[in-house]
Amino acid sequence: MLRTLICATSLALLLPAGSALAETPKATPARKADLADRVAGTYQGDIISDARGSSRSGVTITVTRTGPNKVEIKSSHTRIPTVTIPLEKAMDAILAASGPYVFLLDSVRSPERLDLTIDDASWSGNRVATPATK
Repeated sequence: MLRTLICATSLALLLPAGSALAETPKATPARKADLADRVAGTYQGDIISDARGSSRSGVTITVTRTGPNKVEIKSSHTRIPTVTIPLEKAMDAILAASGPYVFLLDSVRSPERLDLTIDDASWSGNRVATPATK
Protein backbone atom coordinates (compact mmCIF):
# COMPACT_ATOMS: atom_id res chain seq x y z
CA MET A 1 0.00 0.00 0.00
CA LEU A 2 2.77 2.42 0.91
CA ARG A 3 4.61 1.51 -2.27
CA THR A 4 1.53 2.24 -4.41
CA LEU A 5 1.02 5.57 -2.67
CA ILE A 6 4.66 6.60 -3.31
CA CYS A 7 4.43 5.60 -7.00
CA ALA A 8 1.16 7.48 -7.47
CA THR A 9 2.59 10.60 -5.79
CA SER A 10 5.76 10.46 -7.88
CA LEU A 11 3.76 10.13 -11.08
CA ALA A 12 1.47 13.00 -10.10
CA LEU A 13 4.48 15.26 -9.51
CA LEU A 14 6.11 14.32 -12.81
CA LEU A 15 2.99 14.61 -14.95
CA PRO A 16 2.72 18.44 -15.11
CA ALA A 17 6.43 18.77 -15.89
CA GLY A 18 6.20 16.16 -18.62
CA SER A 19 3.21 17.83 -20.25
CA ALA A 20 4.98 21.21 -20.20
CA LEU A 21 7.93 19.70 -22.05
CA ALA A 22 5.63 18.19 -24.64
CA GLU A 23 4.26 21.61 -25.69
CA THR A 24 5.60 23.06 -28.90
CA PRO A 25 7.92 26.03 -28.40
CA LYS A 26 6.39 29.39 -29.09
CA ALA A 27 7.70 31.34 -32.08
CA THR A 28 10.39 33.84 -31.22
CA PRO A 29 9.19 37.39 -31.58
CA ALA A 30 10.38 39.22 -34.68
CA ARG A 31 13.24 41.56 -33.94
CA LYS A 32 12.83 45.26 -34.49
CA ALA A 33 14.34 46.53 -37.75
CA ASP A 34 17.45 48.65 -37.31
CA LEU A 35 19.71 50.83 -39.48
CA ALA A 36 21.48 47.82 -40.96
CA ASP A 37 18.14 46.45 -42.20
CA ARG A 38 17.32 49.84 -43.72
CA VAL A 39 20.50 50.04 -45.84
CA ALA A 40 20.95 46.34 -46.73
CA GLY A 41 20.76 45.57 -50.42
CA THR A 42 22.57 45.69 -53.74
CA TYR A 43 23.72 49.00 -55.18
CA GLN A 44 25.03 49.79 -58.67
CA GLY A 45 27.31 52.76 -59.27
CA ASP A 46 30.76 54.09 -60.09
CA ILE A 47 34.10 54.61 -58.43
CA ILE A 48 34.18 58.37 -58.86
CA SER A 49 37.55 59.06 -57.27
CA ASP A 50 40.52 56.83 -56.58
CA ALA A 51 43.87 57.92 -55.15
CA ARG A 52 45.53 54.82 -56.64
CA GLY A 53 43.92 54.55 -60.06
CA SER A 54 41.32 55.76 -62.49
CA SER A 55 37.58 55.93 -62.09
CA ARG A 56 35.55 52.82 -62.87
CA SER A 57 31.91 52.51 -64.02
CA GLY A 58 29.48 49.68 -63.29
CA VAL A 59 30.72 48.65 -59.84
CA THR A 60 28.26 46.65 -57.72
CA ILE A 61 28.26 47.03 -53.94
CA THR A 62 26.48 44.52 -51.70
CA VAL A 63 25.52 45.69 -48.22
CA THR A 64 24.68 42.86 -45.80
CA ARG A 65 23.46 43.14 -42.21
CA THR A 66 25.90 41.38 -39.86
CA GLY A 67 24.52 42.55 -36.52
CA PRO A 68 22.57 45.31 -34.82
CA ASN A 69 23.41 48.51 -36.72
CA LYS A 70 26.40 46.84 -38.40
CA VAL A 71 26.88 46.01 -42.10
CA GLU A 72 29.42 44.27 -44.30
CA ILE A 73 30.34 45.96 -47.58
CA LYS A 74 31.43 43.79 -50.52
CA SER A 75 32.40 45.12 -53.94
CA SER A 76 32.53 43.60 -57.41
CA HIS A 77 35.78 45.53 -57.95
CA THR A 78 38.96 44.53 -56.12
CA ARG A 79 39.87 48.17 -55.47
CA ILE A 80 37.24 48.36 -52.72
CA PRO A 81 37.97 45.67 -50.10
CA THR A 82 35.37 43.90 -47.97
CA VAL A 83 34.86 45.81 -44.71
CA THR A 84 32.47 45.86 -41.76
CA ILE A 85 31.03 49.24 -40.76
CA PRO A 86 29.04 50.13 -37.62
CA LEU A 87 26.20 52.56 -38.35
CA GLU A 88 24.51 55.45 -36.57
CA LYS A 89 21.78 57.91 -37.45
CA ALA A 90 22.42 61.65 -37.46
CA MET A 91 19.37 63.75 -38.33
CA ASP A 92 18.17 62.36 -41.71
CA ALA A 93 21.40 60.52 -42.58
CA ILE A 94 22.72 57.05 -41.83
CA LEU A 95 26.49 57.27 -41.30
CA ALA A 96 29.50 55.20 -40.29
CA ALA A 97 29.58 55.34 -36.48
CA SER A 98 33.37 54.94 -36.28
CA GLY A 99 36.39 53.89 -38.23
CA PRO A 100 38.28 55.21 -41.24
CA TYR A 101 35.42 54.71 -43.75
CA VAL A 102 32.78 57.09 -45.07
CA PHE A 103 29.26 55.63 -45.35
CA LEU A 104 26.45 58.05 -46.20
CA LEU A 105 22.80 57.42 -47.01
CA ASP A 106 20.39 60.37 -46.75
CA SER A 107 17.14 58.67 -45.77
CA VAL A 108 14.93 61.66 -46.75
CA ARG A 109 16.42 63.45 -49.77
CA SER A 110 17.81 60.42 -51.62
CA PRO A 111 16.95 57.20 -49.74
CA GLU A 112 18.14 54.92 -52.57
CA ARG A 113 21.55 56.59 -53.02
CA LEU A 114 24.66 55.41 -51.16
CA ASP A 115 28.06 57.12 -50.99
CA LEU A 116 31.17 55.30 -49.74
CA THR A 117 34.84 56.06 -49.31
CA ILE A 118 36.94 53.00 -48.48
CA ASP A 119 40.72 52.73 -48.79
CA ASP A 120 41.06 56.05 -50.68
CA ALA A 121 38.45 55.06 -53.28
CA SER A 122 35.12 56.91 -53.40
CA TRP A 123 32.07 55.14 -54.80
CA SER A 124 28.57 56.48 -55.41
CA GLY A 125 25.49 54.62 -56.62
CA ASN A 126 21.83 53.70 -56.28
CA ARG A 127 20.00 50.70 -54.84
CA VAL A 128 18.96 48.13 -57.43
CA ALA A 129 17.71 45.37 -55.12
CA THR A 130 16.78 44.76 -51.50
CA PRO A 131 17.27 41.48 -49.64
CA ALA A 132 14.28 39.21 -49.20
CA THR A 133 12.62 39.49 -45.80
CA LYS A 134 12.42 36.38 -43.66
